[in-house]
Amino acid sequence: MIAILLTILCSSSIALILKDNHIRNGNPLLLLAGNYFIAAVISFILVLSDKKASFSTETVIFGIVLASLFVMTFFAFAKAVGTAGTALATVSSRLSVVVPLILSIMIYQEKPSGFQIAGIFLTFLTILLFYFSIRNQSAQNLKFPDYFYLLAVMLGIGINDFSMKVFEQWRPGVEKLYFIFIIFSAATIFTFSIIFIKKIPLEKIVLLRGGILGLPNMFSTFFILLALAQIPAIVVYPITNIGIILLTALGAALFWRERLNIYGKWALSAGIISILFLSL
Repeated sequence: MIAILLTILCSSSIALILKDNHIRNGNPLLLLAGNYFIAAVISFILVLSDKKASFSTETVIFGIVLASLFVMTFFAFAKAVGTAGTALATVSSRLSVVVPLILSIMIYQEKPSGFQIAGIFLTFLTILLFYFSIRNQSAQNLKFPDYFYLLAVMLGIGINDFSMKVFEQWRPGVEKLYFIFIIFSAATIFTFSIIFIKKIPLEKIVLLRGGILGLPNMFSTFFILLALAQIPAIVVYPITNIGIILLTALGAALFWRERLNIYGKWALSAGIISILFLSL
């Protein structure tokens, strides 16, 4: 459970840093570039510190493909935070839980217990209540492309999350650190290539902010792989998603005075109960 808690902490930090970058009008591509570069450096240091770490051609190819999806999804999330707000973008990202849940049950034959089924139901209820809590103040300002970003975030994060499960089941544990390094180093190359092609001027403060983002981003990937190696995916994904919603909502309330209405308060209560059920 410690790995899940650390995943929640790291992933919630990502959403809050993206919100801060939007408020400060930072270019999201520069933020992502700094983020992936620092994440690649940290993961490389971890690779060097582990003498048993190794890699294979399959891990390299899988990591590069996943890196491209990481970049596209992270860009969509940054845009969604800016256009739809932190809360709605986070709820959309957490709706992604349906993708790895269904695929884990279908492909890996994971079967939830009675308590876990109740917890999964409460997970979706929590997300639905959060949607109702912010729909009125957010939907009126949204345009069609904004909904596209929200949908892209949901599907992209869902596929990214399930890819971690695929790797954990498919490849040996000694390749995990190289896998993480390949993802972030390839993502760094992709992001800086886009910046070069678009001739975006480099802003040191945004790159620095991205470097700060790279720390929780790298470790969120590390800890989710660790959690999936210890606990069934049908437990890991719902607890992680609900925990991120609760912590992000708390952070937004503390830093930017974002307040919850009655639906939001009910959502928080349902989320806490769902985590308790899923933990049993």
